[in-house]
Amino acid sequence: MSQELTELSFTVSGRVARPVAEVYEAVADPQQLSKYFTTGGARGHLKPGADVSWDFADFPGRFPVTVIDTDAPHRIVIEWEVAEAAAESGSTRVTFEFAPIDDGARTLVTITESSWQATAAGAKGAFGNCEGWTGMLIALKAWVEHGINLREGFYK
Repeated sequence: MSQELTELSFTVSGRVARPVAEVYEAVADPQQLSKYFTTGGARGHLKPGADVSWDFADFPGRFPVTVIDTDAPHRIVIEWEVAEAAAESGSTRVTFEFAPIDDGARTLVTITESSWQATAAGAKGAFGNCEGWTGMLIALKAWVEHGINLREGFYK
């Protein structure tokens, strides 16, 4: 018996050669996030109750981000509105997980985004964000390990 697909989700992951706390802060801290990902600027530290928004210089508009939960330095859960969300809230949920590996010398970063509509438009949005989060992980690694902003000039 096949089960009906009601929503789409995806998971991407990568390894960063820095300790968990350092990698976590590179995502949670708006100053650092703005250096390699939210190149139009990030506002607000990723913690519950903070006024958080992300702006991408290469993708017009500031996006409000709602922080649902944090467990520093292991997990950050956010939601943001998308037109193709399956959830009644009109948002998808993004979970960042940070796990120490190699005796704490490196960090496994896993990003899962869920609650996309199981439609052609939902699939297009999910695939686009899957590409975006993969790019974010690569940019995070280059920034934290080498101080290089890979996103600069990549999209425009």
